[in-house]
Amino acid sequence: MRLICLLACLGTPALAWEAYRDGPICLLEQSTSAGNILVSHDPRKAQPYAIQLRRTDEPWAGGPVFAIRFDGPGRSMITTDRHQILDEGAKLVVTDSGFENVLRGLEQNFVALATLGNQTMILPLDGAAPEVAQFRSCSVGAGV
Repeated sequence: MRLICLLACLGTPALAWEAYRDGPICLLEQSTSAGNILVSHDPRKAQPYAIQLRRTDEPWAGGPVFAIRFDGPGRSMITTDRHQILDEGAKLVVTDSGFENVLRGLEQNFVALATLGNQTMILPLDGAAPEVAQFRSCSVGAGV
């Protein structure tokens, strides 16, 4: 299964990961032909961390549990039932008070598989680690 996922990632053109700031908000982003992932930290919010996943092929259909599995040396899986589907299914959003597990997964692995119901979005993690480090330094002191 991992080999299939890795081969699928090789065939998917990916733009580089990018960490940047928009006013007080720290952002970490990557776009591929499958969609877009955006991790944000907004210190003005009660739950300052958010991950947004936009699919390009079809909207998120919904489901009771969202999972993101990180495959590689730091393999892990995170699940939650606190996700939201917004913009008529175009965007899946999860917010929390801390994202250490998400950031560690992004920087230590080769690929992430975001799954809701029977839909999976493959996120190649090549080049993510240095950008995650920049994101961390942007949001330093905020309890990452």
